[in-house]
Amino acid sequence: MKALLLAGGLGTRLRPLTDDLPKPMVPIMGRPLLERIILNLKKSGINEVVISTYYKSQYIEDYFKPEEDYLGVKIHYITEESPLGTGGAIKNAEKFFDDTFLILNSDIVSDIDYADLIKYHNRRRAQVTIASIEVRDTSQYGVIEFDEKGFITAFKEKPKPGESNSKYINAGVYVFEPEVLKEIPENTVVSVERETYPKLLEKEYRMAIYKFNGYWIDIGTIDKYKKVHEDILKGKSRFVSTTSSRGIILGDNVKIHPTAKVIGPAYIGNNTEIDAYATVGPYTVIGNNCRIGQESKVSQSVLWDNVKVRRFARLENAVVTSECIVEVNMEVKNTVFTANRLASTTLTT
Repeated sequence: MKALLLAGGLGTRLRPLTDDLPKPMVPIMGRPLLERIILNLKKSGINEVVISTYYKSQYIEDYFKPEEDYLGVKIHYITEESPLGTGGAIKNAEKFFDDTFLILNSDIVSDIDYADLIKYHNRRRAQVTIASIEVRDTSQYGVIEFDEKGFITAFKEKPKPGESNSKYINAGVYVFEPEVLKEIPENTVVSVERETYPKLLEKEYRMAIYKFNGYWIDIGTIDKYKKVHEDILKGKSRFVSTTSSRGIILGDNVKIHPTAKVIGPAYIGNNTEIDAYATVGPYTVIGNNCRIGQESKVSQSVLWDNVKVRRFARLENAVVTSECIVEVNMEVKNTVFTANRLASTTLTT
């Protein structure tokens, strides 16, 4: 079975993390989000994916390029010349799909069971199935209303109190039958949520809702990006399979000096070194090939690959992007550190 991954967004609210790479490629627990999504799809029996790109598309193709059949999943690419919206991007990939297929927004971390979603879609004999999550406050979302049999009856955009009894919103994961694609115009900017779905409902397509109440979050902001790591370390999400000892997850060839202290929960990537009397954790993720200097302290932070933290530096509630050097005695707190400079972004604690 095939899946379409919508990976063309600009990631504006994630800047400066997305200044140099597309949003779906920001690392989650040391590996790009898009890679982790593909690995989870493989577990659900998806053996072929189409990645729809726009912003910094070459970055994605260069990452997966070495393997034509990446970890057992065949990958195709289709790139938009200009942004087409979610519906336009789906239509743009029409040539790849002649049977039931899955669609995912590639900025979401969730524990949705894709195999179960597909089975549900088939049982309902639906033409479209929308995965949905329940939220307390629906005022900032598009709400899905449905009948007792689980078929969608209406869409309400950002309803005011009392305008809808439903608390279920679009989770950004769909199952489509290919005949639905004829309802989306070609080479046109289209929102699948605001335009295509109401149109399909009006034309009496069978649209089912798949109610999901597990872990779900979009990484649209830096605070949410950081929260995802904390939630995974706390065991709130199964998005990343982890095996830990005392809440500490170690990659390959990690070197920790006997006098250094690692406080769980924490993740330390491959080939990373932690020097004498350094303290790492809790709630800290360190990427691959990093060096944490003597008597430095890193807590409640996310470090990408190839980061060097010099002696006596202090990092707290920070995100540090790849290739950065945190100099001797430097303090990085409640912010993002990228390209060897502090960003103006302030993180919540």
